[in-house]
Amino acid sequence: MTKTSHSNTFTGWREWVSLPDLGVDWLKAKIDTGARTSSLHAFDIHEFEQDGAPWVRFKVKPWQDSQADAVVVESPVHDRRAVRSSSGHAQERLVVELLIRLVDREVLAEVTLSNRDEMGFRMLIGREALRQGFSVDPARSFLGGRAPREARRRNRGRI
Repeated sequence: MTKTSHSNTFTGWREWVSLPDLGVDWLKAKIDTGARTSSLHAFDIHEFEQDGAPWVRFKVKPWQDSQADAVVVESPVHDRRAVRSSSGHAQERLVVELLIRLVDREVLAEVTLSNRDEMGFRMLIGREALRQGFSVDPARSFLGGRAPREARRRNRGRI
């Protein structure tokens, strides 16, 4: 895992990321400097207790236009936060910590769980994750490389 550094890795306004601890190799994310915390599309969210601590079980759909390859995740609850959406509505969301691989670097980030079914991206990468040594070039995309053709086709619901 990469620690906070002063060197910068450039990222475009959208990137293919992976969530190695979840077994999600490809997920298209929007780099969002307007969002403080990163956000992940999650559904079937259920809270439970494990060894006296709060945990959450949820599912992740890595593909934008497909139900295929959903992953079941169990994680400790890191926090609960009131988050204001781009439309101005406040909502309490669960926060988990996830390892994110972005442009060939791994960072540990706080990620809110949210229903992003109506959104174009399954994940937003917010400022707190980007502070770990990233600079955003808003005129470019996929500086970390493109996903393999099969992953791109799955993301468009064509497989």
